[in-house]
Parts: sequence; C-alpha cells; structure tokens
Amino acid sequence: MFTGIVEEAGVVEDLRSSRAGIQLVVRAKVCGEGLKPGASLAVNGCCLTLVKISPRKEKQKLLQFDLLHETWQRTNLQFARTGALVNLERPLRADGRLDGHFVTGHIDGIGKILKINRSGADLVFEIAAPPQVMRLIVFKGSIAVDGISLTVAEVRKTNFCVWIIPHTWKVTALKERDAGDALNLEGDILGKYVQRFLSAPNPKL
Repeated sequence: MFTGIVEEAGVVEDLRSSRAGIQLVVRAKVCGEGLKPGASLAVNGCCLTLVKISPRKEKQKLLQFDLLHETWQRTNLQFARTGALVNLERPLRADGRLDGHFVTGHIDGIGKILKINRSGADLVFEIAAPPQVMRLIVFKGSIAVDGISLTVAEVRKTNFCVWIIPHTWKVTALKERDAGDALNLEGDILGKYVQRFLSAPNPKL
C-alpha cells in the first residue's frame, strides 16, 4: 500500500529483456534506504518487487526489478528510456502519515496528456483516460497519476484535469512530460468497491 506522495525521482539506469521478462534498473538515493530484495516499491505508481540492490557512489543505490510482459504492456514503463526519470515511493508504514490517499500500485489504465496549460505559477494537465478509468473519476476525488496523489479539478466525457503545483512539478518526473506522453492511472480504491457493489445483480443497500 502506498500514499501517492512521491519521495524522489529516480533515474532509469538500464532497461533490457531477460529470461524473466524485462529487467529494469533504477538509480535512487532516498528510496534505496531501508529496502532489501523482496520488498515492494512504486515505480511511476506501479508496484514492483525489488530483486537486487547494489551500492553506488555518493550514497546512491541501483535497484533492480524484473517486469512481467503483462506489466510492461499495461503501464507506461514500456516507454521508459535510459536516463529518464521515474517517480519512486516506498510502501506506507503502519505508523506512517497518510498524506495522500490509499494507492495500491495496481495500474487501471494508461492515460495520455492532451494539453499542459499554465495558470499563474501552477500547471493544468488535461489527460485523456480509457472508459474503465473515467468511470472511477469524480470531481474533487483522488487519482494517482504516475504514482502521484492528485485531486481531480474537472471531469469531462473522455478526459479530466488535474492541477500541478510548482513543488510537485519540481520533485517528480512530471517535469519531463509533454503533450502526447503516456501516464499511469490508478483510480481511488473506494470508488472501485462502490462500482463493484452497484454492478452486482442484486446489490443490497
């Protein structure tokens, strides 16, 4: 379980095919602490299992993950390149603060940036989303965009808008994004349960 509060933007060190699927190596500093093989880490909002951790200079560490082809095809990690930034977050501790919202790290779909507009010091992202994701989006509700907990500012038929404050822009991988780029989207877990309950043949209220 995660909160959508990104701890740092890691750097893709290596990306290659392997027997297990796709091998992803990310260079990190903050998120390399307190983890060991078998631990979970959210990479662009996608919950991945750490299979190897190697020390590097300047207190940085290399974090290795093995991605299934299913994960590769259903997330924007398929578009990652060496040197690109990825959002990283360690799992929520039982005694930690829930500053964002409950994020499972299970991506519901890939969105596409339609426009990025400036509004004062802030940025407004207009994001197209597939129908299964749009059903989970409500005005002023929560959504995880590339693992970042954001509040929905506007909902339209096939897209929605979120506001990005300067701090979020500065400390996350969003600063590398542009119109046309893909984003990992995860709807609010509470909305998923409500949708499932109401879609049952005879829901009892």
